[in-house]
Amino acid sequence: MPCEQCENGKYKWGKTGDCQYDSIAECEEANKDYYEKTTSIVELVISDDSQELAIDAISLVTSPAIEQDFVYFGKEKNNLTFAKVDEEKRMLVSPALIPNKQIFRHDPNTDSDYYVYFSPETVRKASELYLKHNNHHKATYQHQDRVSGVLTVESWIKEGDQDKSKLYGYDLPNGTWFVKMKIENDELWNKIKEGELKGLSIEGYFTDKMEQMSEKAPSNEEILSALNEIIKQNQTK
Repeated sequence: MPCEQCENGKYKWGKTGDCQYDSIAECEEANKDYYEKTTSIVELVISDDSQELAIDAISLVTSPAIEQDFVYFGKEKNNLTFAKVDEEKRMLVSPALIPNKQIFRHDPNTDSDYYVYFSPETVRKASELYLKHNNHHKATYQHQDRVSGVLTVESWIKEGDQDKSKLYGYDLPNGTWFVKMKIENDELWNKIKEGELKGLSIEGYFTDKMEQMSEKAPSNEEILSALNEIIKQNQTK
């Protein structure tokens, strides 16, 4: 699994490795056998029969899967990149999903590594379903315990170079889903200020696009087209 940066600035191999490498290049070179393996890349989509579960909650985590930290601000500290902001307290801004961003995954059942990604269309659909099903008040801590006092107060898709996400220091692709969250949970807010929690990670139900296509029942038009093709082939024999 890929190299990760430790709190002391060094790098480790995967989640459980030792923080022994001075640079990510050194870490990757020491574990180059991994990068020579062929890993699959899977597009994830939202199933028509599970749209309510598409984005069930947003989790505050130490290591966000999309590798983008959030920025936060309050009356006592302004961690933004522009000079003037409203004195809003206990707010954070973060990307929730980045289109076409490859996200590393490991399947312990098969001991295999792979990457997943979401198309811009899926990112937009997920952001819409998140609000449609009233999940803006649902949040978890490190993908485990459901927590209270976390509310999504803004949600938007970046659509151009003048997007307000640039005010927060982000330079991410068009189609990125951003959220602004208010944190009224004292314990979580302290973990954010102390740097223990660094970003967001979505929780939801997605399916493998290729598997979904293989499991999809053919339509009447597809069946008719296949029969016509068979008839044509027999007529030419």
